Amino acid sequence: MSTILEQPAAQELLAQTEVEPDTIRGCTRRLTHFIRRYLPFFYRDEQRRHAEVILKGKLTGLQRKTTEPIAVEVGLPRRPLQLFVGAGGWDDQAVLGELRRHVHAELGDADGVLVIDPSAFPKKGNASCGVARQWCGRLGKLDNCQAGVFLAYVAPRGKALLDCRLFLPEERAADSKHRTKTYVPEDITFQEKWRIGLDLALSTGQDVPHGWVSGDDEFGRATECRAELRLAGERYVLDVPCNTLVRDLSERRPASRPGGKPRLALFERVDAWAARQPKKRWKKIRLAGGEAGPREVLALQQRVQTKDEEGRVGPSERVVVIKTCASEPQVWYTLSNAAAEVPLAPVVVAHGCRHGIEELLEEGNQEVGLSHYEVRSWTGWHHHMTLSLVALWFLQLERLAVGKKKSRADGVVGADDLHGVVAVSGTEFA
Repeated sequence: MSTILEQPAAQELLAQTEVEPDTIRGCTRRLTHFIRRYLPFFYRDEQRRHAEVILKGKLTGLQRKTTEPIAVEVGLPRRPLQLFVGAGGWDDQAVLGELRRHVHAELGDADGVLVIDPSAFPKKGNASCGVARQWCGRLGKLDNCQAGVFLAYVAPRGKALLDCRLFLPEERAADSKHRTKTYVPEDITFQEKWRIGLDLALSTGQDVPHGWVSGDDEFGRATECRAELRLAGERYVLDVPCNTLVRDLSERRPASRPGGKPRLALFERVDAWAARQPKKRWKKIRLAGGEAGPREVLALQQRVQTKDEEGRVGPSERVVVIKTCASEPQVWYTLSNAAAEVPLAPVVVAHGCRHGIEELLEEGNQEVGLSHYEVRSWTGWHHHMTLSLVALWFLQLERLAVGKKKSRADGVVGADDLHGVVAVSGTEFA
């Protein structure tokens, strides 16, 4: 009787995961060369030595990749490494600036997508910078945690995390004792997460070519966020909640008096609007890139208006509703300022790239210890994240070098699909 590993499907998977000795040796050489690129951005010799130790430690098989086990692994005292990460006098943005130049050189593409996304890290106690009882997506509930906002770049050849910033809740921003104990810079004030994400996209995004900005409904629901992106000339596709009020600009109500002109349609929830659209309005889009063949989604679009937080009517935008072709489909409601001449398919593709940041954050947690830290200060959090983002970028480069692609089971579209629309059927705008 054959074992499961002797089955043809299992043998095929094993063949795909085989790594030749030359590949391992090549990886070692590439890591050495990779780290040398970033060492000049650490100012002193001991900083460069510590940076090399930490980066290599994050790429080992250690179960926890905090400074102490990394120090033990290489036989070094832990205190100097802890001070290097927690309070070292080096510049995160100088290091991340080189990372972005590196990403631009390797992945830069005019169709790239900037993706903004918050991520929370559960914490015990209340001594760490920014820790508070707030929503934690990893736990699916309100809990004690720190939260950061991350910016990713998703392009046809690959993806990378480019930048991040710690979220300081309003009560923490106003707490002078907390600010002093955790060394929060004087110029840091309270900002909503959407504002932090917007700042990252508009500042960091200048370093890489891109055609879109994408994010979940925490960013899309903020009308000011969308307005600022329009003002900056950025093209966006952002999720909005299902209860967002929209007015279909193709619909009219009867005139209020005989001989008068028809009036604009009433505002209604976007999910209610989508539910009453006929089947012929939905467009099937088949996207390339999946190992099991092209993937299919259904999409619906229309020019609409929304209201801001004060109830004022906004400009014309494109609502795009996307759902999977499953018996119980997953549905996304999005708003975009893409011009009328931009077909529906590229909007759907750009939206799907939003899942790339979720994959990067998960890989960061599992592979380089993104969530493994014991620092309490503002500086320590950003130092830890900077080193983690650089280590994660090396893994993305290795994926390109080795030529192995991670299979996708989550969904709709990804980086491979940016130039991979197989077919489109259905109508465009009504």
